[in-house]
Amino acid sequence: MMRQWWVLVLAVLAMCALYSAVPRLALTFTARHVPLDPPGDSLVEDTFHVTEGIEVRKQLLPTTKGVSFRPAYLAVGIRVDQSGLLYGTPQRSGTYVAPIRLCAGQSCQEQRLTLIVYGNVPWEPRELTFPGRAGIPLNDEIGINGGPADVVPTFTVTDRARMPRGVTIGPDGHVGGVPAAAGISEVPVRICVAGNCAGVVVRLIVV
Repeated sequence: MMRQWWVLVLAVLAMCALYSAVPRLALTFTARHVPLDPPGDSLVEDTFHVTEGIEVRKQLLPTTKGVSFRPAYLAVGIRVDQSGLLYGTPQRSGTYVAPIRLCAGQSCQEQRLTLIVYGNVPWEPRELTFPGRAGIPLNDEIGINGGPADVVPTFTVTDRARMPRGVTIGPDGHVGGVPAAAGISEVPVRICVAGNCAGVVVRLIVV
């Protein structure tokens, strides 16, 4: 009778141990089989425009959570690390198509990354002062002179608190909106042309 009791106790303990291990086994299986998006759709952006001699620091954004990268050499002076940071200083102009590997658990797949490296062509802003009247719509644009051909510049307001009420400056440099009140505003804007960036001050004079 005593022997049967001990057998029963050992059986119960074995079942408890197995029950506690099952969730961890299931979790391990799930972590090793995270589905990746189809090849070609694994990154939010897979084409980057940069300038020769200008340092690059861009974060690759995967479309799936929990993804790591295999460190790789992409072009002359440019690499990607395990976190997906694209970094370095491009040394030679041209178009480079290089494979990178994205991994989720034990599953990995290849994604092609395109780097377009432009020669370092100087540029300067064309217009930074814009007059306007309170209550009248604005329709102006911050432009640039110079820079490599066929490259679209981007414009970022770095301190939105300085924007006059009712006015906007878009990523394409368009100055629009309807000024709510008269006044002079000096708005810091960062302009980038293929990774060649500079900060400027846009002056809005509303009467």
